[in-house]
Amino acid sequence: MTSLGQLASLEGRFAEAETLFKRALEIDPKAWLGWVGLARMRKMTAADTAWLKGAQASADSGLPPLNEASLRYAIGEFHDQTGEYSQAFRSVQRAKELVRTAAVPYNRDGRTRLVEALMRVYTPDVLAREKPGASDSTLPVLVLGMPRSGTSLVEQIVASHPAATGAGEVEFWTPIIFKQSSSLLHEPPDEPTRRKLAEGYLRVLTANSGNASHVVDKSPFNSEYLGIIHSVFPKARVIYLRRDPIDTCLSCYFQDFPPLLNFTLDLSDLAHFYRNHHRLMEHWRRALPPGTLLDVPYEGLVADQEGWTRRILEFLGLPWDERCLNFESNERSVATASFWQVRQKVYKSSVGRWHNYERFIGPLLELKGLD
Repeated sequence: MTSLGQLASLEGRFAEAETLFKRALEIDPKAWLGWVGLARMRKMTAADTAWLKGAQASADSGLPPLNEASLRYAIGEFHDQTGEYSQAFRSVQRAKELVRTAAVPYNRDGRTRLVEALMRVYTPDVLAREKPGASDSTLPVLVLGMPRSGTSLVEQIVASHPAATGAGEVEFWTPIIFKQSSSLLHEPPDEPTRRKLAEGYLRVLTANSGNASHVVDKSPFNSEYLGIIHSVFPKARVIYLRRDPIDTCLSCYFQDFPPLLNFTLDLSDLAHFYRNHHRLMEHWRRALPPGTLLDVPYEGLVADQEGWTRRILEFLGLPWDERCLNFESNERSVATASFWQVRQKVYKSSVGRWHNYERFIGPLLELKGLD
């Protein structure tokens, strides 16, 4: 029952999903996924005390750590939405403690070495050279940035254009580069490797793209590998979401991410990760040829939706289409953490959210001024 509710949620059938979650809880009031699912359907209010009572009872019932963590995140979001910020932060802290039991510790030195290797190999001179074997395709549109920076919103905007489609977070570059790190982190791909990577990526993008001339890959961590990707697809367009770094990292901290994203489990690690991310993006802005990358400020987008939508479509060479302003009506399935948000009209309530938690987030405050 809860699995059917999750599927309905991802497809935007929220009323149906809510009914399914409630039925599951009638059968088993401690069904943790039912309580979590209900919390993701809408904004919670102080009137939802019955939900809070049931969710807390389930969380206290001796669940496995990661299941309990998901409930603690949901309870934290409830308190956040009702303005009870101390309770919200304590609940999320508890969730982090639980997830850490299943996570490999974040490696700060390893992260720094990766960034330095990418900057050392993929210089402006290297990326300006001829690229034998590279694809001349303009199909890929890379929408990227830190997690929780607005990438799902921009994907939904672009995918609402009749000439475009969204592929979600495509699992291609990260596993490929992990397998070939001994070569790709020491020198740019050679001609045979470029051809192979181009063929493989286009095969993935076109699998369900129909006749679209632009396919959006919104994998946030493609920002790590822009030098490699540009070496293979020099005509691909890149849209980078810039959001207030403290808001971004706080949102990452509150998000129920899997243990694999271990840098989100500690505020100091989050700050370290962000600094290196910022440093690498500054490098890509210098290294990539003009016209390759468009910076889109999240705060600017939510303040002037039409203005920035026009700039995004112009950057991609797409004609104006009103449907991009009504992206929340797009019925495509969205399988990311923002599946509910992208079906709502643009809202500004997340801008400056970090001020509610200023006394709890000391390590993140050191990021002030970075963007």
